[in-house]
Amino acid sequence: MTDPAFWHRVQFGFTLTFHYIFPQLTMGLALLIVVLKVIGRRDPAGPWQEASRFWIRIFGLSFAMGVATGVPMEFQLGTNWARFSRQTGGVIGQTLAMEGMFAFFLESSFISLLVFGEQRLGPRLHLLAAVALLVGSWLSGYFIIATNAFMQYPVGHRIAADGSYQVADLAAFVFSPWALRQFAHNQVAATVTGAFVMAGVGAFWLLRGQHYAAARVSLRTGVVAGLVASLLAGFPTGHEQARQVAERQPATLAAMEGRFESGAYAPLATIGQPNVAAKRLDNPILLPAVLSWVAYGDVAATVRGLDSFPERDWPDNVELLYYSFHIMVGLGTLFVALMAIAALWLWRDRLERARPILWTLVLAMPFPFIANTAGWMTAEFGRQPWLVYGLMRTADGASPTVHAGTTLFTLLGFAGLYFILGVVFLWLVAREIDRGAAPAAH
Repeated sequence: MTDPAFWHRVQFGFTLTFHYIFPQLTMGLALLIVVLKVIGRRDPAGPWQEASRFWIRIFGLSFAMGVATGVPMEFQLGTNWARFSRQTGGVIGQTLAMEGMFAFFLESSFISLLVFGEQRLGPRLHLLAAVALLVGSWLSGYFIIATNAFMQYPVGHRIAADGSYQVADLAAFVFSPWALRQFAHNQVAATVTGAFVMAGVGAFWLLRGQHYAAARVSLRTGVVAGLVASLLAGFPTGHEQARQVAERQPATLAAMEGRFESGAYAPLATIGQPNVAAKRLDNPILLPAVLSWVAYGDVAATVRGLDSFPERDWPDNVELLYYSFHIMVGLGTLFVALMAIAALWLWRDRLERARPILWTLVLAMPFPFIANTAGWMTAEFGRQPWLVYGLMRTADGASPTVHAGTTLFTLLGFAGLYFILGVVFLWLVAREIDRGAAPAAH
């Protein structure tokens, strides 16, 4: 507990987890807002545009919170992870600069036009502003993911004489196969979050008998988008990401599945408790040969277990990695089931009167945030003990002069500040939901 690197990791993990609550919502809503505006472009006074105005306000609140909570992480790279920043800055500094210069500025330029400029711009230009904001938010997400992808699968770089990393092939670095697959999975998962929130708010309005037109639009859009995105999160994007992990980080795959022994016809564990001390999975429920097929497309393929790797190269916390992965997959499966049921009732034109399903959609709103958080925890726990996989260990990247007590003190400060920001955000969102989808003031 006195190890500074431990507290550096806790602090960065806390700030990142809290911050990502907001970008996943804005990236999901950005796409759905464009959908609402495209469908409603022929009727500026109709329910589709009315609903889009409400969701634009929610987007604006989430964007502001994302900016406020994201800035400290940039500073933490310099204060808590100085050796990592010094050694890798010549590479990851490229995508972080691109994110700031191209993507964030694009978002910042158009957010005010989208929130406040509808009457001045008119329907066509306002739609273009929404498209520009979608491009900016997704482009921002891509550059951040490309940065993380280098830490997961470092390509396109060279090591200089002083030991620092420099870009050798910008295209290989920016468009690495890891970045492309991770981005596809991440954006689909963000769309799941936006769709569940949209459907949940629409269901809440219907249960209260408020804002009926916008409620129907939000519910229908959220359910259809939620079903499509939930299916895509599992296949092909999640499936391709799993195969990528199997190929590039086999020790991570073994820990994710609680697989301690190598062998062919590897089963997939749906339930179980990893017992690291005994090197076994307790109380498992297994699907025979499924893991071999998921990882390598062949039910007879050999999947390496943790016994194939030195223990010093195992993920630092096998239990947390295992449970994070299974929470993500388990919730993703439930998302498909829930949205499939809701879509069936929608197709039968009975969803708006199905109060149990409406209540389930309302209560389900927090769970995509949990699933996305578990997904990122899977990626980050899985990369350990490497900061840059195979090149730099996490212990070698921390700042040597920032002590554990200092980091703990600032962590408590962040926790208090973020608690206040979270309460304010929830109050503002609740006020907007109560206000409903009335046209925004100009």
